[in-house]
Amino acid sequence: MAIIRDEGEYRHIRFQRPGDSAFYFDLHTWPGQLCFTGDMETFVFSRLRDMFDFFRLDQRHAKSGEIRINRGYWAEKLLATPRRGHTEFDDDKFRKVVNDYRRNMVRWARELGIRREDRRELWDAVDSQVLSETDNGEHRAMIAAYDFVHSIGERDFQFEDLFEHNFERYTFHFTWACYAIAWGIQQYDNAKQNAMEAA
Repeated sequence: MAIIRDEGEYRHIRFQRPGDSAFYFDLHTWPGQLCFTGDMETFVFSRLRDMFDFFRLDQRHAKSGEIRINRGYWAEKLLATPRRGHTEFDDDKFRKVVNDYRRNMVRWARELGIRREDRRELWDAVDSQVLSETDNGEHRAMIAAYDFVHSIGERDFQFEDLFEHNFERYTFHFTWACYAIAWGIQQYDNAKQNAMEAA
């Protein structure tokens, strides 16, 4: 840790292994803002005048040495993120929801007295027309799900209300940055405490 500037809410603190730029990061603060930047992207947060106090709030109930993050709440305080953002498509969530819908469709088809072979075709159609698209990214998968209609006789089976589901997860970089911020502030606080005790 190198404290480059430490004047009230104006801080610049660098965390870096000597001679190595891998996973280094800087914490910059000024009134009402904290900027995390370095090898793992750049994120800017705003909430309290002293943003170190904001990130300390979640540490108050942590066990000794434990690092706590609150990605959901912290993400609400983001002012700026990398171009790709702080969330990404979670194909596991998408697959789970689609499979839940599919089971319900097949159950409904059975209750309607639809033949087993036709129910099997419905099951397979979801595989070939929707789930197969998850490898092609969020947009292709979502379009495939919204466009899916499988007709058996006069009955149409489709995915309804998919918009009610959230298919996102926090990116690795954002999660890493949150842990780094909490850890960095902890290191800073420990160094200040040790300096006070030594004085």
